[in-house]
Amino acid sequence: MNGTVTPSFGDRLAAAGADRGRLCVGIDPHPGLLRDWGLTVDARGLADFSRICVEAFADSAALVKPQVAFFERYGSAGYAVLEETIRALRDAGCLVLADAKRGDIGSTMAAYADAWLDDESPLAVDAVTVSPYLGFGSLDPAVSLALEKGRGVFVLAATSNPEGPEVQRADRADGTSVAQYVVDSCADRNRPFVEAGGYGPCGVVVGATVTAAPLLDRLGGPVLLPGVGAQGAGPDDVALLTRGVEPLAFANVSRGVLRNGPNVHDLRKACAQQARIFAGPAA
Repeated sequence: MNGTVTPSFGDRLAAAGADRGRLCVGIDPHPGLLRDWGLTVDARGLADFSRICVEAFADSAALVKPQVAFFERYGSAGYAVLEETIRALRDAGCLVLADAKRGDIGSTMAAYADAWLDDESPLAVDAVTVSPYLGFGSLDPAVSLALEKGRGVFVLAATSNPEGPEVQRADRADGTSVAQYVVDSCADRNRPFVEAGGYGPCGVVVGATVTAAPLLDRLGGPVLLPGVGAQGAGPDDVALLTRGVEPLAFANVSRGVLRNGPNVHDLRKACAQQARIFAGPAA
């Protein structure tokens, strides 16, 4: 470990999940949802949508995941809304995961890491999603900065989209799948934290609907599980996939909560209900 007293992201996430329930709520302001909420499909509607979500989730969600693409589509105005949303959520005690799926090499990957994980960045979040398909080692700038700053990364391993298996389930020379290699590589980075009695900062994204899922029992870090609720997976699927990593297994729900907007009370109630269904507080 790096000698700092800063708690790892894994430890902070486990504590938040025990307190508020192991649920990740998405902020996905796609145009259709803006219209459903009676909002304009522009930066102003985006700001109103995000403000409502912050008010609803601030005291009820452990982990909140803004989908960065839906902010990027409005250019600099969208990024300004994203910055304010991140700041407001973190001020309220939520952990924030930027769903940006960044992946590159060398200095470019380092720049992405600085953008999302450096303390001085206006976009600084608690964790960011990253893609390993330029080689797992290409993520080292993000992993190293996460270790240094007490933040985290969620690495795409076995995603819930139907196109994923043709790459993620491919066998490597040693007989393991690409997805299992990603999980095992994260486990290697988490091992010093696990040996010290805690959890590491390197998480994985594993769809709750995937078949032949990678084994997670030695991960020692967070698991984000899309594909639940509207996409078909239920609490039994989540439990089956996450044996051995239950304190860090977070079901990701977006539509199942956001369809209850724009009323703040209804959103808050839906968030609590989904937490009970999929990811109740750790025992």
